[in-house]
Amino acid sequence: MARRPMTAVFFVFVVALSSASPATAKATPAAPPCVAPPAAVAFLRASCASTLYRLTCYDALIPYGCAFQTSTVKLARAAADVNAASLKNLTARAKELVTHGVPGEAPAIAAEIRDCASTSSSASGHAKETAAELARLDAMGDAAKGSQARWAVSNAKTWLSAAMTNEANCADALSSTGAAMSLAARELIAGVVMAKQYTSIALSFVNTIPVS
Repeated sequence: MARRPMTAVFFVFVVALSSASPATAKATPAAPPCVAPPAAVAFLRASCASTLYRLTCYDALIPYGCAFQTSTVKLARAAADVNAASLKNLTARAKELVTHGVPGEAPAIAAEIRDCASTSSSASGHAKETAAELARLDAMGDAAKGSQARWAVSNAKTWLSAAMTNEANCADALSSTGAAMSLAARELIAGVVMAKQYTSIALSFVNTIPVS
């Protein structure tokens, strides 16, 4: 029997860092109200085993088993939706920190938090574009062949790769400015780490979409 995922999986760092905004608790897109059938569970386990983060992958996507069943395109779409939701909430939290500020924060770290808000916003935009592209591909069904399918998959790969670059830039900048002394920076770094995992998972599934 599949484990029920913890609702906090999308923002584990919120639990560990009590300063997180209540808004981050809503990072998870609404899941279909059903229990994934055995075939979908087996399909997801096998698919997640090919990613770098198989446990995170399974916990994040099992609530959507009824939606993707055993469809490669639908699974990639679900992963993209989860990734987009994660980055949207990370961006909202970063912008909240920029808007309200953190008392006593060193100027260099405050500047990096502003930069992180910008780069995470870019990553969020790329994730949203990916989710929309895969939704269009999914809607085409069997008609998604040839150049249309190749174009959609190529776009999704490009946008997810760009999102990963944005995420890495945010985390690297915060880490290089003495973030160990900043609770806000550590919170954002932890959020980026989770977002990077979801982006990696989504890209892994996009790479498995068959195109002819």
